[in-house]
Parts: sequence; C-alpha cells; structure tokens
Amino acid sequence: MTDREVDFFAFDPEAEVDITYGHLPHWFQPGVVVFITFRLADSMPREAIRLWERQQRDWLTRRKWLLEPDEPLPKWEILPRELQFPFRKYRESSYQEQLDHSHGACHLRNRKLAEIVLDSLRHFDKERYELDCAIIMPNHVHLLAMFHLPTTCRNQCTSWTHFTATNINRIISQDGAFWQTEPFDHLVRSSEQFAYLRSYIANNGSKAKLPEEDYLYWKNF
Repeated sequence: MTDREVDFFAFDPEAEVDITYGHLPHWFQPGVVVFITFRLADSMPREAIRLWERQQRDWLTRRKWLLEPDEPLPKWEILPRELQFPFRKYRESSYQEQLDHSHGACHLRNRKLAEIVLDSLRHFDKERYELDCAIIMPNHVHLLAMFHLPTTCRNQCTSWTHFTATNINRIISQDGAFWQTEPFDHLVRSSEQFAYLRSYIANNGSKAKLPEEDYLYWKNF
C-alpha cells in the first residue's frame, strides 16, 4: 500500500477484531493501518455540535428516515443496510468539516506547542508503531499509523494525549482537560482509502484555508 519499506495493510473482515467501547466504539486489528483524529477539549463548542447533529438529521430526512424533534440520532447499526455506510461516511466528513472551522483557543497554532505533539508522535516510531504521516492543525490532529503488539491504538493514544497535555498545560499555565476524552479512530479498509486519507491529511491545512505557519505537516514516505 506504500512505497516505504514498511507494508501498511488494510482491515481484514475475516480476521479477529478487538472492539472496545467508551463514548465511541474503537476497532483494533494488529498490523492494520488506522486513521486517528484527536482534538482539543474546546474544539467543538455546543453550537458546533448542534449544527453537526442538525446536518445529520437533515441527511436522514432527505432519505425518508424521519425523526421526532426530540428523538436522539440513531446509531448507524439500526439503519437499513443501504444507508449504514453512507451515513457513517457523511457523519465523519461533516464532523471533520466542523473541526476545520478552528473553534476554540486553537493552542496548536503555536508552532512550539505543535512541535511537542509531533515529537511525541514520532518518539516511538518504528518501535511501537509505524507512523506514516500526521498533521497538527490549530485545534486537532490527524495521523495514519500501524501498531505492533503489545502496543494497541487505544493505549498509545492515551500515552500521546497524556504526555502532551501535561507538557503543554505546564507551558500555557492551564489546568484541566486539554484534549477531548476519546480520539476518533478508523481502520483503513482498502489501498484506495489509504491513498485518500494520505491526501486528506496532506491537504487539510490548505483546504481549511489556513496559512502554512498555522499547521504542521509531516510525512514518512
């Protein structure tokens, strides 16, 4: 899937998958590349969440899945099969679009703080995991990585966020949560999706119409 020495593999639906649950489901399969997003705690204010939910409701309504005004959004698993993947895709893309609006304090616009995050991501590269590429945006981070057992995606994300939050909070004299509680992670399904996500990460800053000094992009290929 890549021209690097390391081969990045896609999700195998026939192989064993470790699924854990917090606020979000997290799927992990050793040796499979994962697209990961973690965001700052203030990056999705209440009005942005409300807009994102309204967008999802409108999407479902246009496809004749009607909801009562106070009815919660359905989990994708209960939708008709033909709607499940398109709804998940739309839900994820509209979420990323909201992140690109640069809500919140956007601490990672500060290059020194962005470099703390990138240095943390690169620290155990080729030891615990293979890091393919990453972008540090003003209020969120995207990366592609493949993990080697016993390291898991969830445990390593906890390590990254804990280490960077401790160091950055000390610099900015802030207490409390720096990152959102849980990252978003997605097992890559195909070489085509891998190429698309690589391109998405590479172009995220320019697509969000940010000057180059406002984000930090790194690739390992």
